[in-house]
Amino acid sequence: MKEFNKIDINKMSKIYRLNLINSITGYKSANLIGTKTNDQINNVAVFSSVIHLGSDPALIGFILRPTTVPRHTYENIHKYGFFTLNQISESQIKSAHQTSAKYSRETSEFSETGLEFEFKNNIDAPFVKDSPIQIGCKYINEYNLKENNTILMIGGIESIYVNKILLMQDGWVRLDKGKIVAINGLDGYSLPKLIERFSYARP
Repeated sequence: MKEFNKIDINKMSKIYRLNLINSITGYKSANLIGTKTNDQINNVAVFSSVIHLGSDPALIGFILRPTTVPRHTYENIHKYGFFTLNQISESQIKSAHQTSAKYSRETSEFSETGLEFEFKNNIDAPFVKDSPIQIGCKYINEYNLKENNTILMIGGIESIYVNKILLMQDGWVRLDKGKIVAINGLDGYSLPKLIERFSYARP
């Protein structure tokens, strides 16, 4: 096996280190986070840092990079208090990845990438149309991680929309039936396949 010690890591070029560290932790969820900029412009951006925080109450979190430069998703959530999480399907990966480009605040990623938005009920943020799983969230809290100055954003789940073919009788959602992708590193998209589902493990 190839070994990298701390000295090796510190001497790496920025891109090599970024690719290595972002991919060694394994597959990550691929989500499009939708936010509202104003009545005319809607923002959407790809995130691979969404994490489950608990089911009672139903909470999710995601990591935002330092706000030393404009972060439209962060600013929009603070202004309107809502955001959406939209799982990315295989047919959406090219458009989803393009949302990572640094567009101006006056530009909607929806119009630039061909993704379509829709609004639902009382969530003041756009959902990504045709996403097989859509989650409407309300801003709850945030925590600054002093080790690298990133932000852990906490959202409470207000509504969930799941394609019926994915929803099993016990509430479990089978992601591979919707061709929902995972992210490998920062720019690799993979299509996981269910191998087995086990019963609750006991001693």
